[in-house]
Amino acid sequence: MPAVAGASPRRRISGLPDRGRVHSSGYVESVTLAPADDPPRFTAVLGELQGAYRDPSASVARRRVRLIWVGQRRIPGIVAGTQVAFEGMVSPVNGIPTVFNPRYEIIGRPEGAQ
Repeated sequence: MPAVAGASPRRRISGLPDRGRVHSSGYVESVTLAPADDPPRFTAVLGELQGAYRDPSASVARRRVRLIWVGQRRIPGIVAGTQVAFEGMVSPVNGIPTVFNPRYEIIGRPEGAQ
């Protein structure tokens, strides 16, 4: 996302506040699809390190953020390994920083993805 006048600078996920407007980026670690009989929502969990899931020695505790798009069953391009920049209001939900309906930009895709 290009910088907008008055916008907050992009922060690392580990530096996100518990509440408030945030602008950050990370790598998609996992996505969750809502069951067909539940209201539509699409969830992605982002972390800071690409490929940490591939290297067991990189199991350093790191903070994650959950992005939830309410009313969406799928977000094209949001898959594991994709780097995403996002902006929105963060608040803790079940102890995890969560942003509902964030603005987002896909920065990079996993190798071999189209």
